[in-house]
Amino acid sequence: QVQVAESGGGLVQSGGSLRLSCAASGFTLDRHSIGWFRQAPGKEREGVSCISSSTGHTDYADSVKGRFTISRDNVENTVYLQMNSLKPEDTAIYYCAVDRGYGAYCSRSLYEYDYWGQGTQVTVSS
Repeated sequence: QVQVAESGGGLVQSGGSLRLSCAASGFTLDRHSIGWFRQAPGKEREGVSCISSSTGHTDYADSVKGRFTISRDNVENTVYLQMNSLKPEDTAIYYCAVDRGYGAYCSRSLYEYDYWGQGTQVTVSS
């Protein structure tokens, strides 16, 4: 059974850092593209970052470039999202998603992803 689970969210002050983790069971994460998404109240879900399966290509939304870093630990079968210099506008529920496909490049389009976690809340206070 395929399961995806996020962890690491919480409450942090503006300028602080958090590291989110995405763990999976039922498949090996390095064989799939992984995406991080977020959804703030009243807004659409948006792609924050992704990492591809075969080349490790990464992509970031302009709003998080230079502040967020996605990485993968193949031994732990976990993908991380390191978030630094957090801002109140980063407040959202963050989701991890898995693309069943295997390719050199990843996409931040939510329609490319097949398996989703339940999300973890990130709140940044001003």
